[in-house]
Amino acid sequence: MPINIEMPKLSDTMTEGTVVRWLKKEGEEIEIGDIIAEIETDKATMEMEAFDEGTLSQISVAEGGKAPVGSVIAVLIEDGEEAAGDSASAASASAPAPTTPPSVSKALEKASATVNKSPIPAAAAPAPTDGARIKASPLAKKIAAAEGIDLATLTGTGPGGRIVKADVVSAPAAPAPAAAAAASPAATPAPAAPKAISPVASGDDTIVQLSSMRKIIAERLLTSKVTIPHFYLHLEVDAAPLMALRKQVNAQAEATHGNKYSVNDFVVKALINATVAVPEVNASFNGDHIVQFANVGISVAIAVDDGLVTPVVKNADQKSLLTISKEIKEMAVRARDKKLHPNEFDGGTVTISNLGAWGVESFDAIVNPPQAAILSVGGIIEKPVVKDGAIVPGLRMNLGVSCDHRVVDGAVGAKFLGEIKRLLENPALMLL
Repeated sequence: MPINIEMPKLSDTMTEGTVVRWLKKEGEEIEIGDIIAEIETDKATMEMEAFDEGTLSQISVAEGGKAPVGSVIAVLIEDGEEAAGDSASAASASAPAPTTPPSVSKALEKASATVNKSPIPAAAAPAPTDGARIKASPLAKKIAAAEGIDLATLTGTGPGGRIVKADVVSAPAAPAPAAAAAASPAATPAPAAPKAISPVASGDDTIVQLSSMRKIIAERLLTSKVTIPHFYLHLEVDAAPLMALRKQVNAQAEATHGNKYSVNDFVVKALINATVAVPEVNASFNGDHIVQFANVGISVAIAVDDGLVTPVVKNADQKSLLTISKEIKEMAVRARDKKLHPNEFDGGTVTISNLGAWGVESFDAIVNPPQAAILSVGGIIEKPVVKDGAIVPGLRMNLGVSCDHRVVDGAVGAKFLGEIKRLLENPALMLL
């Protein structure tokens, strides 16, 4: 019997997904373990793996389409089994014409919600003049009936020449009857919003539709800024000792394991050690109480095409600098290749965002809920500094911490940031 492929739940907060790309076409053979599609969730774009084998009989949600978690997005059939669309057509040829469209799965109902608003007589879709049965999927028939499109005029691109949704959607819609047009009053256009509030796009502007990830980023950051009382602290760090130690460590590493340490690796290690030293920051506000986490999970902000993802270095307080460095590099590569797994976003307790590579000297980050603190890291710059009463060249790096004031008080935040500064200016302490 046909096997429904459902929209998977790829993250704990995911309610719907977007089919970014189908990697298999209708009519192709699918084996267990095959990657059949790329699904965009609220956190990242991930690959969807097949857990059954058979022939991809029908794709119900086209590329760019959205579907709720658990809804049917495609159908597999076993070898020798008749496609669902064909059997449905055969049944309709011998059965009396129904007064309403045949029932479909909840995913297809959602995809064609406008069609389901009122009953549509089966006769709305003209029958072929030569008496031959038209091979078309149920959804294709439904959309054709709603749009007044003659299926006999279409060429199917599905298996065996079957007409699928994409064939109907791409066909020009039939003109509305004149009587119906006369009966319906002309719609009054909504007044344009004032340009000072919401500018209207001109012919030269580009409209960029929000991806699922960008929508979630917007919602979460808006919620964070509106509901979390932020406060911000800043310190300037003498980065010369860090740069000197990094040079020595990388020279040794090149001769042994080959891993090259970045400045960010040392900052992450300092953040981990400071979080252990000031556990009040490693917490979350939860209504009438505060949760203090037993372990440290560092969410590392990584820029990708669609926005920002924050995979987590879990149990970071139990890992060496080498392990942390390798893990972050590997996660960054897979984040940009859209190969991160859902569970890699869980368990974060503190976040780090580093914009130094983009030439940013300092900035204030937005708290990543439900966490209580995020460290912002600027680039290392050479500048004149006063040392022992004399002006000398120095290397300086700006650090900032944004805190949830419901959890972290000013003095605690200052102690936390001061501990990070102490470790970075005495980096050998992090290697003990």
